[in-house]
Amino acid sequence: MKGKILIVDDDKAHLSMLETLLKSLSQSTECVTDGEDAIREARENPYDVILMDVRMANVSGMEALRKIKAFNPSIPIIIMTAYSSVDKAVEAMRLGADDYLTKPLNFDELKLSIERVTKHLQLSLENRELKEQLISESSFSGIIGSSPAMQEVTNTAKIAAPTDATILISGESGTGKELFAKALHNQSNRKQNRLVSVNCAALNETLLESELFGHEKGAFTGAEKRRDGLFLAADKGTIFLDEIGEIPLSMQVKLLRTIQEREIQRVGSDKTMHVDVRIIVATNRSLEEEVKKGHFREDLFYRLNVININVPPLRDRTDDVPLLAQRFLNKYTDENNKLIKGFTPMAMDAMTKYNWPGNVRELENVIERAIILCMGQYISEKDLPPNILKDYEPEDSIQLQLSGGSKSLDDIEKIALIETLKQTKGNKTEAAKILSITRTTLRNKLKKHNLDLEKILPAVQGQIDG
Repeated sequence: MKGKILIVDDDKAHLSMLETLLKSLSQSTECVTDGEDAIREARENPYDVILMDVRMANVSGMEALRKIKAFNPSIPIIIMTAYSSVDKAVEAMRLGADDYLTKPLNFDELKLSIERVTKHLQLSLENRELKEQLISESSFSGIIGSSPAMQEVTNTAKIAAPTDATILISGESGTGKELFAKALHNQSNRKQNRLVSVNCAALNETLLESELFGHEKGAFTGAEKRRDGLFLAADKGTIFLDEIGEIPLSMQVKLLRTIQEREIQRVGSDKTMHVDVRIIVATNRSLEEEVKKGHFREDLFYRLNVININVPPLRDRTDDVPLLAQRFLNKYTDENNKLIKGFTPMAMDAMTKYNWPGNVRELENVIERAIILCMGQYISEKDLPPNILKDYEPEDSIQLQLSGGSKSLDDIEKIALIETLKQTKGNKTEAAKILSITRTTLRNKLKKHNLDLEKILPAVQGQIDG
């Protein structure tokens, strides 16, 4: 497998020899002489393999390995050392190294090692593609997500889909509520019949009533002929009422009757007609709060909320960002006739750490924009909108803080405490393990530096362990 290899070694003669050998295998190479440069290169450019020495003057290979794997765990890294040691090999593997070679390198062993790690990476990519293919062939094809939060919601939807139960889909704008509605219909016993969608927020009260229930000729100005409503159009199928929280109270009464009796009445008619429909509704509001405010009928809420599917916001399932980004990359590279292979590690890291107030819809727009602007084979952080990068900090935040001038030992200790507790989300037991101190010592040090965890970690306030 031909690819691009980053060689990291402070022995320039050995570096040159490796570059010559790898080029003889038709591999593209880039060379740096320090772990710090390796970290920067791995952040900014995509590599198929990193071949890295252990001992270097500034940042060691082990430290570079740890930091690179923190923001790009999938990249294969082969560690080289002139000092054969079982302990070193074990440590390298624990930190995520994919192989461990002893200098002087055996050319055949090096070749086999590169082939092995690249083959493993290729198999992983193929497995991912197969999983995506299986997802695309299922009735939940448009719903991408392997995070626990999405798996739980999807499992609930799959259980509810074959039934005729009324379903309330809640969640912020852009989370994919309509995709769930389509998937629920496509996996129901009504899938051979129509799914009719209505955006309740787009119509005023008169038009909404006419759209839903139909009207008689002359029922109002402009009603030149009788019209069947969307409930009749969805007979034997499913009707999806989006933005249900926007309908006025007077319409809520009529909708409640329809749900209870499965009957409708055209505007201007005194006759009722039976309809056989499954009802799915969605809202980005809290209907419980709307009930408390008197804006939504309590009896209607309970009729709608038989099964609740609460789609989580993207910020609560950032593990799904790479999967979604890749799906949108495939979609918009085809539409724009561009050849883009993927994302640089820093671009993906920035997207994973962004808050995504617009959820999946915002991510899709960002990827489409980046594809249009990208001039290379990989989308980099330079192709992302400024708001994505506004508050972005690379993984190595401790190093960035320490590089801002001289610090006292107390300052360094304080930074280490804060960053470790951020990393463990306030878990003192885990933080003490990382710092190799006891919980009592950690508690004393927090007191010494006058550190209040609820101020340091407001996002996890109330979840911090004692």
